[in-house]
Amino acid sequence: MDAQSVDSRQSLNKGESTVNSSGSQTPTSSTSQRPKVQQPKPQALPTRSGTSAILVSTRQKGNPILNHIKLMPWEYAEIPADYVVGVTTCALFLSLKYHRLHPEYIYSRVRLLAGKYSLRIVLVMVDIPNHEDPLKELSKTSIINNLTLILCWSAPEAAHYLELFKSSEYAQPTAIRSQQPQSYKDSLVEFVTTPRSINKSDTASLISTFGSLQNAINAQPEQISSVPGWGEKKVQQWCNAVREDFRVESTKKAGTTPAVKNKPKPPRPVMSRNTAMDEDEEILRAVLAESRRTAELEAVANADPAKSGEPAEEMSEGITAALARLRETG
Repeated sequence: MDAQSVDSRQSLNKGESTVNSSGSQTPTSSTSQRPKVQQPKPQALPTRSGTSAILVSTRQKGNPILNHIKLMPWEYAEIPADYVVGVTTCALFLSLKYHRLHPEYIYSRVRLLAGKYSLRIVLVMVDIPNHEDPLKELSKTSIINNLTLILCWSAPEAAHYLELFKSSEYAQPTAIRSQQPQSYKDSLVEFVTTPRSINKSDTASLISTFGSLQNAINAQPEQISSVPGWGEKKVQQWCNAVREDFRVESTKKAGTTPAVKNKPKPPRPVMSRNTAMDEDEEILRAVLAESRRTAELEAVANADPAKSGEPAEEMSEGITAALARLRETG
């Protein structure tokens, strides 16, 4: 092999890579010019401080409520409350039958909470017939200890309350707000459909027939019955809703006879001031006269004790009657 071929091979080897003093190869300038691939940085997901399951105390083992908690997961945990349905929400379970036998139990459980939760629920199972007095006592205790008292009459109902509180843990206050009409059309439909038998299509037929809500209110029943889809029942309910007095309707439901409109009321007797003063003076005079007669009879009784029984009693009754009359008029 000649010297020229050796030199060419050495130049090729130098073009591919260079060997440093430690023996490792470094890439040439042609490979270093390639763009580097940047790996995306992982984004941290927002973590919630609470668990997604209902925490159940080991004290509640065997409680039939646990058999009805099916919509939310639950697990046992060492907690001071019976149930934890949120980061700041807990619940204590109490049966009135057990409370009647051990009235001190609920107070000791409330002391164990020690203000750890902002919303503290007492879930009361009403399982005795005479429950008025225990509930009054528990209501006072709830007010004093900042507790929320919730009553239930069955195990499925109690489980539903726990699931509801857990599912609404991160819900916004607007979740329970009723939807308000956003336009005049929505408000019109809501007003016209107040009677149960009238729907949205009936509203469109009514307004398209009369042109405006004012004309529909002032229309006669015969005219409203000509609206497509409006039968006798809808016409009657619509006329009752827009024409009858609300107060008269409430008195009908209560079973009383409504008052006749524009009926003149009888004038109330007006007692003058002088007449009232004269009556008061007469009563005072009667009281003074009775007191004088009583004093005279007492003097006679002191002189003759044998005759002191019956007259004194009669005079005292007369004075009492006069004083009672004075109180009634005063």
